[in-house]
Amino acid sequence: MGFTEKKRTKFLALPICFTTYFIVEESVRIRRGFLNIVEDDAYMYKIQDVRLTKSLMERIFGLGTLTCYTGDTTHPELKLIHIKHASEIKDFLMDASEEARRRRRTMHTMDIDADDDLDDDAE
Repeated sequence: MGFTEKKRTKFLALPICFTTYFIVEESVRIRRGFLNIVEDDAYMYKIQDVRLTKSLMERIFGLGTLTCYTGDTTHPELKLIHIKHASEIKDFLMDASEEARRRRRTMHTMDIDADDDLDDDAE
């Protein structure tokens, strides 16, 4: 299962932008451009959290913006801007990223400034 969505205008939700989002179980791909095409990918297991925001205009036209917080160096914040079915895609991203981490046996750890504690003990 996966999703293919186009970036849309805020007004009337028209898909006239040249940005397409491909969301599948293994990765998220963003393709931008008309003459010069740029593609960016992020593996699903690197997505740590997803935020859904809907402005008033987005709510009127049934759109939403997803911000994926990743462990990726090129895109720490991956934005899927003005897309339809944003709530369903958010749920899919959360479930697929958790499953991808489980399959790869990857565990997300947080930096809790352990170095500061070691410096205090040394004195």
